[in-house]
Amino acid sequence: MKYIVIGLGNFGSSLAEKLTKMGNEVIGVDLKMDKVEALKDKITHAICLDSTDINAVSHLPLKDTDIVIVAIGEDKGALIMTTALMKQLKVKRLISRAVTPLQQMVLQAMGVDEIIHPEEETAERWAKKLNLHGVVDSFELTGHFSIVEIKVPKRYEGRTLQEIGLRRAYNIIVLTTIKMIPNENMLGVTTQESEVQGVASSETVLHPDDIMVLYGKNSDIKKLLLENKADI
Repeated sequence: MKYIVIGLGNFGSSLAEKLTKMGNEVIGVDLKMDKVEALKDKITHAICLDSTDINAVSHLPLKDTDIVIVAIGEDKGALIMTTALMKQLKVKRLISRAVTPLQQMVLQAMGVDEIIHPEEETAERWAKKLNLHGVVDSFELTGHFSIVEIKVPKRYEGRTLQEIGLRRAYNIIVLTTIKMIPNENMLGVTTQESEVQGVASSETVLHPDDIMVLYGKNSDIKKLLLENKADI
């Protein structure tokens, strides 16, 4: 996977470095040369430029990049302007950072669906989420076991947990399921809010667009994701 991380503060630099260690190609971008110099030997490329300048960002390989992450934290104006510019340039997938509720509302009004809250979410969790196809969120309990949220694979839709038999096939437990409920905010923008369905049982039916919350060994979860990659 190819990533561009714009904003190399604590969160952005940590995320860029972790994604690189996972075997991805990562370009880090920041306006301050000292931040670029500090990271240049730890990621694929580190570039000093003004991300709010369309002429400057046009030199970035945006068309060949899978995900652009705007992680600017200090300059709130630059965060919004850079995100708007990335939307204008129609990058494949855009993730942006929000520090305040107002920032989140503005980003949602701009049509940004994936928003990072670095005060609540770590770079480690986002690196894992981005690196594993189909993972909505994850929380590592130990070095070997995790709780992860994944989209329900199409082949499981309309079936019960007993019928799909994840415990038998992968030694994975489904803790609960989550439904995404449309909700309109103050600006009239429709967003998705999660609604936990309670403790899952063998009779729990999986519906399209549901999210499963799984517990298991990291290697078993990766196996499940790889074998269902085409369906997620």
